[in-house]
Amino acid sequence: MSNLGAGTGIARLEEDGGWDVNKDGTVEVADLTWMEIERRLIDGAVAVLPVGAAAKAHGPHLPMGTDCLQAEWLARQLAGQMPVLVWPTLSYGYYPTFVDYPGSCSLSRTTFLALATEVLRDILRAGAQKVLVVNTGLSTVAPLEEAVGRVSASDHVRLAHVYKGRRYRDLVARLEQQRFGSHADEVETSMMLVIAANAVNMEKAQVWDRRRFERGPFSRTDPDSPNYTPSGVYGDPTLATVQKGERLLEAMLADLFAMASEWESAAPDL
Repeated sequence: MSNLGAGTGIARLEEDGGWDVNKDGTVEVADLTWMEIERRLIDGAVAVLPVGAAAKAHGPHLPMGTDCLQAEWLARQLAGQMPVLVWPTLSYGYYPTFVDYPGSCSLSRTTFLALATEVLRDILRAGAQKVLVVNTGLSTVAPLEEAVGRVSASDHVRLAHVYKGRRYRDLVARLEQQRFGSHADEVETSMMLVIAANAVNMEKAQVWDRRRFERGPFSRTDPDSPNYTPSGVYGDPTLATVQKGERLLEAMLADLFAMASEWESAAPDL
């Protein structure tokens, strides 16, 4: 049985300067003083910036903060492999697809680009030699790529789009049983059963995989829309299982660890 769903932990820097990492021990910037942050960056900690929506519809069975929970969980896993500092999550972003569902919030692309750019600049200004952006959204990819390009002409900042890793994509192709889907579906719900099982209500899971959706906003009120989904679900979350979630997250983490480890071992271009 996988221990992917283990409880959270905080890595503490021991008095002698070593790293005391417990379980999935993240180092949360919000819990530290600026002097501790400066010291750890000097010692080579990789700065991690999670990006995931905390106010985005995920059907009747998943919480609005699903993307945020995923991004923060993934960031915690990195601490078991290398010294990291995890910045507070960018939980408001560019998510125009879901604004038809009450509670969902989206910044404009311009505003989100400015937000991400300024946060990354300040992380670099703090002394971070390497910054890894862990992104769990789709519409945020392009503006984040632009933000990374604006702040780092070298290899100081990298963007990890967790749904695009080779191992993860290959496994989805083998495991997925639903006809169509990509949101609050079989795959995402399976992972949430591992990450935050108490936040998932499988009794309310609804199937909505009648046809392939087009790029663009979802609609909860217009049956003539190609992306009509009254619940905000696209796919079949009733097919989700913990076992699928564990395998999917293991593949996703393998992709993330491979990227981070290869990069972390390389000398920064100063």
